[in-house]
Amino acid sequence: MHTLMVSQVYDPFHHLGGPAFKVRALAEHLARRGHSVVVLTTSLGSQQPPGRTWQGPVEAIYLKPWLRYRTTTWNAGLVAFCRRELRHFDLVHIFGLYDLLGPLVARFCRRWQIPYLIEPLGMTRPIDRSFRLKRFWHWLVGRDYLHGAHALVATSEQEYEELLAEGFPARQLLLRYNGIDLNQFADLPPQGAFRRTHGIPTEEPLLLFLGRLIPRKGADLAIEAFARALPANGRLVVAGPEGEPGYLRRLRKQSEQLGCAARVLFPGPLLDREKLEALVDADVFLLPSRYENFANTVVEAVACGTPVIITKQCGISRLVQDRVGLVIPREVPALANAIHRLLTDAALRDRFRSACHDLATALSWDTLAQVTEQQYQKVRTHRHAGC
Repeated sequence: MHTLMVSQVYDPFHHLGGPAFKVRALAEHLARRGHSVVVLTTSLGSQQPPGRTWQGPVEAIYLKPWLRYRTTTWNAGLVAFCRRELRHFDLVHIFGLYDLLGPLVARFCRRWQIPYLIEPLGMTRPIDRSFRLKRFWHWLVGRDYLHGAHALVATSEQEYEELLAEGFPARQLLLRYNGIDLNQFADLPPQGAFRRTHGIPTEEPLLLFLGRLIPRKGADLAIEAFARALPANGRLVVAGPEGEPGYLRRLRKQSEQLGCAARVLFPGPLLDREKLEALVDADVFLLPSRYENFANTVVEAVACGTPVIITKQCGISRLVQDRVGLVIPREVPALANAIHRLLTDAALRDRFRSACHDLATALSWDTLAQVTEQQYQKVRTHRHAGC
């Protein structure tokens, strides 16, 4: 099958969010299964100039942005590409909302009756910023774009139910979780490297929060619960890029006011080997998010054998609950109690650790690429049947 994937954000622009990793991983795994995959995206910095390039078995086309607001761009050559090449593809898979790249490609798909899927990435309901602009986007292009898709791909039961509640028919919805590349976790670093680097004693409890530092992710809840659950000892690592100006300063001030500033570390983004070292050394991984479509970092923690504590608002919660971790209400007392419970119940931690491998395997891209392949075939079959 000759497939076009469309994503505003793609490798190597990892600092702009999860799609940069996700789309490349899925594209490469499908290519290894015999599909011809091309990714259409935008050059968003000097790391990757405009043009065509091969990244392993996948061809990537980086368009030059004429205009840009955050990651939303108006791209040179997009219309010419659609007119010249779009009809050569059997199917188009578009990732994300609130850009102009996907809607324009979808418009040509509708014109030429090329089936297209949209993977909204949990964005159908505006949740972070620019609410007026997002409502305007829905008014301007969103209705035709979304309702004209042959399928919408939800990455959790939570998102699936939200799409149903927003009026999309069940026949238009597909479910496929986010995945990880297990090869990246095949050679984990030995325990102790992260602790030695940051001067954390082996016997001291270590909690890890890993994610963009924005209010929605709940780092503030993690700090307050840490101060309650471990008032005298233990370390909390709050790692990730600052996603909202001034938010890191607010978190530092909060830890000072709670009297735990000396035990809260803010190392910034952790990437590659350093991230694995932190995940391996952590006793517990925390993600007390106020809303999370899926929660990829939770899967990474599980792949490292680390028990997790997350809120019910995380899309992955149904896969985690009482299997590899605890799922709690989005409240500081509940989070503090869960931290205390996991740190004091060695048998529970061991039970969760022993189940991590099976869940990580079920969420590997090797497994999920097969699911995606079946969904592509279903969309094409329905299209040819006139459904």
